[in-house]
Amino acid sequence: MEVQVFGIKKSSETRAALRFFAERRIKVHFVDFTVRPPAKGELQRFAQKFGAAALIDRVSKRFQERGLGPALYSDDRWLEVLADDPLLLRMPLVRYGRELTIGAAPATWAEWKGDGAG
Repeated sequence: MEVQVFGIKKSSETRAALRFFAERRIKVHFVDFTVRPPAKGELQRFAQKFGAAALIDRVSKRFQERGLGPALYSDDRWLEVLADDPLLLRMPLVRYGRELTIGAAPATWAEWKGDGAG
C-alpha cells in the first residue's frame, strides 16, 4: 500500500496525516507544495469528486489576506487560483489509487488499510 499526501510541512493537519501513515508503516509519497506547486490536473481529480469549493480553505489566514471572501469564480478559475497559490488549499490532499480525501480523514484512511481503527 502506498499513498500520496499533498500539503505543506507547516500544516498541522498534513503532519498528522504523515504521522498516521508512518505509525501504520504505510509507504507515503509526500508532495510539498512549497517545493512543487500542485498541477491543475491533480487538483481537478479532487474537484471532480468533491467540487472545487471543497478544496478552498476559507478560514485560512491566506484566504483572508487575499480578500477572496466575496469572490464568485467559476470552478475552473478557482482551480487556477489554487494551483498558483496552494496556501489557499485545505490540507492535506490524500490519494490512494482512485480514493481521495481532503483534510484530516483518519477513519477513511483506516478503511483503506482495512484495519477499521481510526
